[in-house]
Amino acid sequence: MCGGSGTRLWPASRPSRPKQFIPLAGNRSLFQETVLRVAPLAVGGGELVVVAGETHRVWIVEQLAEIGVKAHVLLEPQARDSAAAMAAAAAWTVARHGQGVNVFVASDHHIPDLEAFRDAALSAAATASDGRIVTLGVKPREASSAYGYIRPAGPGLSAVEAFIEKPDAANAAKHVAAGYLWNSGNFVVSADTLMSELRAHAPAVAAAAEAAIPVDTGRTVESLTDEFCKAPKISIDYALMEKTQLASVLEVDFAWSDLGAWDAIAASGEGDTGLHILEDSEGCVLRSCEGVMIAAIGVRNLAIVAEPDAILVCDLSRAQDVKKVVDRLKVSLPQFVDFPKADEVGLAAEARCFTDWMRLKALPLWATIGQSEDGAFAELIAMDGRTVPTTRRARVQARQIYVYAQAGRLGWTGPWRRTVETGAAELFRNYIRADGLSRTLLSAGGAPVDETAMVYDLAFIMFALAMAHAAGLEEPSLEGRAVMIRDHLMGQMAPNGAVTEAAPPLHQSNCHMHLFEAALAWEAESDDPAWAAFSDRLAALAMSTFIDGEGGFLREFFGPDWMPAPGEDGRLVEPGHQFEWAWLLARYGRLRGEESAVEAARRLFAFGLRGISETSGAAVDALNEDGAVRSKRARLWPQTEWLKASLILAEVAHDGDRLFYLDQAAAALRALRDYLTPEGLWHDKRLPDRSFIDEPAPASSLYHIMAACGQLIDTGHALGIEGINELRLG
Repeated sequence: MCGGSGTRLWPASRPSRPKQFIPLAGNRSLFQETVLRVAPLAVGGGELVVVAGETHRVWIVEQLAEIGVKAHVLLEPQARDSAAAMAAAAAWTVARHGQGVNVFVASDHHIPDLEAFRDAALSAAATASDGRIVTLGVKPREASSAYGYIRPAGPGLSAVEAFIEKPDAANAAKHVAAGYLWNSGNFVVSADTLMSELRAHAPAVAAAAEAAIPVDTGRTVESLTDEFCKAPKISIDYALMEKTQLASVLEVDFAWSDLGAWDAIAASGEGDTGLHILEDSEGCVLRSCEGVMIAAIGVRNLAIVAEPDAILVCDLSRAQDVKKVVDRLKVSLPQFVDFPKADEVGLAAEARCFTDWMRLKALPLWATIGQSEDGAFAELIAMDGRTVPTTRRARVQARQIYVYAQAGRLGWTGPWRRTVETGAAELFRNYIRADGLSRTLLSAGGAPVDETAMVYDLAFIMFALAMAHAAGLEEPSLEGRAVMIRDHLMGQMAPNGAVTEAAPPLHQSNCHMHLFEAALAWEAESDDPAWAAFSDRLAALAMSTFIDGEGGFLREFFGPDWMPAPGEDGRLVEPGHQFEWAWLLARYGRLRGEESAVEAARRLFAFGLRGISETSGAAVDALNEDGAVRSKRARLWPQTEWLKASLILAEVAHDGDRLFYLDQAAAALRALRDYLTPEGLWHDKRLPDRSFIDEPAPASSLYHIMAACGQLIDTGHALGIEGINELRLG
């Protein structure tokens, strides 16, 4: 259990980084120490479960990865104290493991003797299997007013006669003399017993926890639903332990501390960190942040703790009073209660940085270095700014025409019109065949290499022509060229509305996505009803064939009968395409007033979120149909589709869900900006260790980036989002 903020350990421990995630008594954090202490108990069919706040997701995922331990993480949408946290873990255990026994431990306790703890836990588990709630009572080393006490009925394992709140010093001494035990806050109980007792004594806690358990997605990190917030905010002691008749206590005699204040840290003998010099000083604990030196001369029994924004100097005998300082800060200087959040940039600030990068860096670069005088667009630009000679694809020529037509629509004052006009002229001159379709590939010098008319390429040519038309390009035959391609494709459609690439080994959904995008673009530009009919057929195809009716995800590959392809190909799910289809279906559903399409978009989006890496925060390349990660690599383009889908779903969301989608948009934009370079280039592939492959920037990505930029600006205007509603590329 990772609750608590460690107020008495300010300024090192604060809400965004509480004490359990800090190395306080050694090189590992208390959380990591706890995980390594209890993980062996899960060997042989058990499971390690972490219950924590949503805001600490990154700390948990990163620190588990550092020590190489796997765990199932349940994230609380809101802190509701220990009763609700334990109830959620127990309800999850009942749902997944039936009669399993839970060993509940706090993540911020220091227990050096690992074997002694595990022996005690296993001993308690045997009693817990018989329906008792066993708490571990530590034999006191001293009379301390920092801990609660337990009055046992006898030595060893016995019934609990009373729980006693933290006493004053005099009463603490009496309790120790009477054989009372420290209340460690560790509990061992079968999940079914705990839920049964909570239903009897704290029914609101039990009901909220049971309702909050998410549907099993196969992910190792899951968020409890908002039903969790309905639980009363109450500790397990008040909610249950003081009422139940099933409480037992097992006396243990190992070293234990909750390291709750700086005097306890000093007593551990391992609390000093950072640069410090002592001269004629003793009994002190000194902790300095990076780049800060602490020098102490002629002092005794002090805690001196330096963080970048705050310094504490405290007599260790007054360590419990640090909480009083924090309480005063909450009233007078609340900015010092938590760490500064300068690195947590909101959607509006991220959006401005992103659009500035597009306007000042990317668009100028790719319109100059990235396009030759005759209008041919480069496929690749190296990180040193040189174009890389290579074969040239029709889809890239079309995508770049779209990019600069869209830039003109969004107010960019650079040479977008010249870029579009010369790009279109090159498209018509060297890519379009005599039959009006397109060859797929030219050599670096512009000679035809592959005459195949790929559906994927034709989709992008139609889309580019629509955007050029919207931008006011004076080429008179734009729609005529697009209609010819559309009618050719519709003439080849199977009864279900599908088209196939030339001699494919497998049928794919991918090209239909871009046909759908082109059809919607022309539907907005033309009075020809055939465009709407084209959109309708593609939407119906997606809903009936591509999207799995039960799982709500979209498949990539199909057999000749348009059933899922056999083997691994048929199981492949790409998060980027979940988001991209969600974006399209949400637009279509809004245009047609079809809630079923919007709901399909929401389901696709939800499945796509399974592909967001807990460590990098980026959408990975591939999942399996069960949601398990197939490839942990993360390319740039899925981040743009995550952003686009978040934004359009925010526009069509019910009021209660809009904030969720806007938060997703902010996360997606942060993930995207990690790929972008200051020069107007980008990295394409990110490895699981967060490093990028050193390779030239592909021009094909600019289409994705521009589409995301356009949706960001459009949504900002549509929803009146402060800081975005005035953004343009001009």
